[in-house]
Amino acid sequence: MFEKRFLCTVLLSLASLVTSHYTFPSLIINGQVTPAWANVRQTNNFNTQAPVTDVNSPDFRCYTSQTGASATTVSVAAGSQIGIQSNGNIYHAGVVNVYMAKAPSNVTGWDGSGSVWFKVHQVSAVTDGGKTITFPAQNAVGISFTLPKNLPNGQYLLRMEAIALHSASGYQGAQFYISCGQVQVTGGGSGTPGPLVAIPGVYTGREPGIMINIYYPVPVTYTQPGPAVWSG
Repeated sequence: MFEKRFLCTVLLSLASLVTSHYTFPSLIINGQVTPAWANVRQTNNFNTQAPVTDVNSPDFRCYTSQTGASATTVSVAAGSQIGIQSNGNIYHAGVVNVYMAKAPSNVTGWDGSGSVWFKVHQVSAVTDGGKTITFPAQNAVGISFTLPKNLPNGQYLLRMEAIALHSASGYQGAQFYISCGQVQVTGGGSGTPGPLVAIPGVYTGREPGIMINIYYPVPVTYTQPGPAVWSG
């Protein structure tokens, strides 16, 4: 009887752990959610849903070292709404960054190396001088935003980065949930996106918005990691 109860406890704990993690397998184009892993490169954690914690790992870019995945490129117009859909609610308290990188030609098979990434969207934390800290991205199912109208035409990697901060008080405690979609931007402009950063390389892992205790003392302010958002 004890062994059965112990086994049930272990299984329930594992189930809870899995359901508290998530992946981002779909895009949202013109209000339609694309099939899982069709326009998003299948990540190593498509089954385990385990996060990346090492910001210097090659997997920090698109998390595809084991799957070696590519995807089908989907067309989206500059100035329109685009979204990135999770396979469940963004369970953990944390923030979101969305980056893009323009491929030299065809994005399929391109690895996104070098200082080619720029931030197009972020969802930060909300503070009120040390009384509370809240996270608007928490419990969201997807993150949507407007592609800059002045974004040049071409094929891009679109990288989702949800940073869970519930255990981020120590180095490599923050959990990164990552995926990269493939999009063809049409109807764009002649803007010059930037600042450009390399991924990995954009963070050290010790930034105040990455290594942080969100519980006590309650942060007076919050500094979003990464470069400024390019709005075009």
